[in-house]
Amino acid sequence: MIIENIPTVNIEDKLFLNRYIVDEIPHLVIIDQEVCRGCTAKPCMTFCPARVYEWKDDHTTVGYEGCLECGACRIACSFNNIQWTFPRGGFGVQFRLA
Repeated sequence: MIIENIPTVNIEDKLFLNRYIVDEIPHLVIIDQEVCRGCTAKPCMTFCPARVYEWKDDHTTVGYEGCLECGACRIACSFNNIQWTFPRGGFGVQFRLA
């Protein structure tokens, strides 16, 4: 059976619709960069749908400003090395549907 005319979704287009009210206090923090250096799989780099985590030089950077607040990173990190909280009230992502 062939299914035709199924619309495809481009994640970048959907993310572009969201509005972010950025707090100066990060709600995502790497607890210990040494743990990240010892992690060979680095699942947070691939598991985060918003690509918040990036490996630069010898440490993990966190672009918390674009976080979707899904919590996937804290599940993916088997070392529990990500301190994850919801942003303070009034801050964070506002989802827009179109």
